[in-house]
This record gives sequence, structure tokens and C-alpha cells, in this order.
Amino acid sequence: SPSQGYYTHRGGIGESGDFITSPEISQVFGELIGIWYISEWMAMGKPSTFQLVELGPGRGTLTEDILRVFKQLASVLSKCDVSVHLVEVSPKLSEIQAAMLTGGKVQPNPEDESAYMKGISKTGIPIFWYRDIQDVPSGYSFYLAHEFFDALPIHKFQRTEKGWREVLVDIDPEVPDKLRFVLSPSRTPATQNFIQAEETRDHVEVCPEAGVIVQRLASRIEKDGGAALVADYGHNGTKTDTFRGFRNHKLHDVLSAPGTADLTADVDFSYLRKMAQGKTATLGPIKQREFLKNMGIDLRLQVLLQNSGDTATREQLLHSYDMLMNPEKMGDCFNFFALLPHHRLLHPDKKDKAESKSPLPPVAGFNELLLK
Repeated sequence: SPSQGYYTHRGGIGESGDFITSPEISQVFGELIGIWYISEWMAMGKPSTFQLVELGPGRGTLTEDILRVFKQLASVLSKCDVSVHLVEVSPKLSEIQAAMLTGGKVQPNPEDESAYMKGISKTGIPIFWYRDIQDVPSGYSFYLAHEFFDALPIHKFQRTEKGWREVLVDIDPEVPDKLRFVLSPSRTPATQNFIQAEETRDHVEVCPEAGVIVQRLASRIEKDGGAALVADYGHNGTKTDTFRGFRNHKLHDVLSAPGTADLTADVDFSYLRKMAQGKTATLGPIKQREFLKNMGIDLRLQVLLQNSGDTATREQLLHSYDMLMNPEKMGDCFNFFALLPHHRLLHPDKKDKAESKSPLPPVAGFNELLLK
């Protein structure tokens, strides 16, 4: 909501906000994602342009960590034209991102241009801001959605003796300024459109907006190449009621004080896979701890520990590693999921003799990397 929305006004990420995200916990998280993009760019034959497109970039921490990796590997990317494209609806968060990524050196764009703001990163890479993914120019692109899909609105459905009913929000007749959940008296259009005939669960959450965005990503990747990496709370079509609110790092009743808490629902990756409609290959979901382990987080941690002189830094590194990897913390509840062009995983001409083909390199993160 432009006037009352949580992200328009609060958007409280970080220690002082309502929730904290992996990039805020450890720089290693963003660095490994930066390496994932470069690894995929190399596996796809090092195209001459490379758009990094992040959906809902938060405070810009993740992009900053990725750009640091790009700078460290500048010699590898030297012949590539790299640009960053951020899809952000919140005026408040885009200001924070601009300050972090460019040191505040940004300028508004003319009304008739698709980007509403542009600037140059501290590492010299052009950055553009958009309100919608459709405004991002087409071209070879890597997409990133970290804790993005869980913030999109959902429909909730409950199986009853009379069939499926949608869960709706109503005013409590006993307490006029209080909201309550009710079941729709009959089938709603959403019930007819979003419940699959083979559904076995008794309670289902569907996020149509996520479906539309995945369709757009899949179409773009099919047409222009690239890949999309999604990291989020989620499940593979097994969970039921996951809708919850966070305020000041504590669970918060979703119906009380609307617009003041972060509302979230676990991402149904089986639905995202279905919505890619076979236009791209999909990988995952795999647990965050598996993905980061495959990406070499243990090796990176050892290097950082060796290079840190003081005990406090070492303790902080170990603490943040535990937050990201511990199955009880973020290690198991976060998942990674990717959309890739079909030819990235299958040779187009499989009719040829297999031995004439060099094997396709494994996809980093989703395969165990054997470090030579």
C-alpha cells in the first residue's frame, strides 16, 4: 500500500528493525552468491554483457557484497559490460540502497524513462532503480530474489465438508476496531482458479503474484539467457499454514496494527516450478546449509579466521557461520532454488555420440564442488 504499507514506511531490516536477513549476518553469504553468478556466467561461455537484477534488495547489503566479489575478480570480468538493476517499490529503502551502494551519488531519471533513479556504484558499475520487473531492459541477465517472494500477498484456502473455502479477513462484530479471519460462505473465484484437483492438503496458501513474476523470469531467461537464483523460507508443496508477522524480532499477530509488522508466508517452491511452465529448467529447492557448503563456505571461513587478528572478530565469524548453517537456525528453513536455460543442463543435440561432447560443468551450489 503506497499510503499504509509496511515497506513504504518501516521496512525494518537489521538489528534495530523487525527481522534480520542472511546478508546482514555475514558478508560471506553475499560473497558466495557473487561467486555463483560468476561461475554460471563462465559456464555459459562468458557473454559480453551481464545485468545483475535484484528483486526487493532490502538495504542493499547483498548487492554490495556481490559487487565486492566482482571487483576482486575484475580481471575475469574485464571484457564484460556489467550493470546492476534494482527493483524496489519503497522510496525509503531505495534511499538506503543508494547511500550504501553509491555513497549517495544518484540522480532521479526523467519521467519518460523506465528507471526512476540511477547512479554509479563505489566500484564504478552503473546502477538503475525500477518499480517493476517489466521496466528492467531485456538482455542477458542474472536475477536474484532473496527473501522477496515470502513478502508477497497470499490467498489462503481451507478444505471443509462443503468443499474448498477461502480464508478472508473480516471486522469482528463484537470488537469494531479488531480484525478476524472468516471462511467464505461459498466458493470464490480464487478457490476455483488456484486449487489443483490433485491437492491433498487441508489448508493451502497460494501466491499468484509470485507465479506471475516467475513466469516473467522464465520467459526472459528462455529468450535472453542468464539465470535466476531464489533464496527464501519455503517448502516443496508440503506445508499448510505458514502466514505470520514479525515485529522487533518477535512473532506478531498478523491482524493487529496492520502496516506496522513484517508479514511473511513460506514460499511454495513446487508452485514456482509449476509456474515456470517448462520454459526453463529448475533446480532445488535445496537447504541453505547444503547450498553454502557446496559453494565452499567452510574454506572461506577458514581463510577469514586465519586473517582475523582479534578474538572478538573470530567469535563474530563463528557466530554468524552458526546462524547461517545450523539446521535449528537458518540452515534448514531457508532454501535455494534456481531457474536456468534448458541447454545449461542438457546438450541440445543429444542424438550425437556422447563422447564427442565435453561434459557440462556442474551448477555451483546445487552440486558438490570438488575443489582441486
